[in-house]
Amino acid sequence: MKRHRAITIGLATGALLISACGTAGDGAGGEVLVSAASSLTEAFAEMEAAFETVNPEFDVVLNIGGSSALREQILAGAPVDVFASANTSNMDLVVDAGDVDGELAIFARNRLEIAVPSGNPAGVTGLTDFARDELLIGLCAEDVPCGDYGRQVLQNAGVTPNVDTEEPNVRALLTKVEAGELDAGIVYATDVASTDGGVDGVAVPDDDNVHADYPIAVLADAPNADGAEAFVAFVLSDEGRSILADHGFGLP
Repeated sequence: MKRHRAITIGLATGALLISACGTAGDGAGGEVLVSAASSLTEAFAEMEAAFETVNPEFDVVLNIGGSSALREQILAGAPVDVFASANTSNMDLVVDAGDVDGELAIFARNRLEIAVPSGNPAGVTGLTDFARDELLIGLCAEDVPCGDYGRQVLQNAGVTPNVDTEEPNVRALLTKVEAGELDAGIVYATDVASTDGGVDGVAVPDDDNVHADYPIAVLADAPNADGAEAFVAFVLSDEGRSILADHGFGLP
């Protein structure tokens, strides 16, 4: 069985450079370095396995983290073949820096949902509860997509939140909610679904909600351009779209 590897956001750029040394860029296969937003964790793990089944010459290496942190790695020169962001603004900065090869594509959509511990012990019913002083409330940090979107949702609802913690990515926030360390947080609907009952979801009204577009692109200095193009094509294929839909993502 082929070894599965994933680089996490906590690794330094130097470690990414070491990983890239084994990458083939001549069409012969090799590693494909994919930096993907935290909310894509399960979907892209399945995408990796499905892609490698039909493309055994390639070895996808997932680098999962907050989109803004992944963006900064790319702008700092880390070797990356494919970037999949949870919003367009982080991708736009990579495009503006000349680091994208060709056109980007919107491949998935998402929406926001309130996550509460299983059983909803604090009795959270909606966004107005984020202003309650007695509750422990979490949001993602402002500079990551889930933090930006979460604040937009609260602003749309006219709620000033009483925030106790700001997490570096959506999975860190979800983990604290699932552990009961927080009474509520705003995450993506797909994140709530990914816990299989580990957290409960409270719907955000359509009038207040924000719809997130997910862009994907091959990077200009991709160490393995052929692998990058093949992986992006797979994500955009019927099989890739089916995987995304199975994980609750909307499709453009």
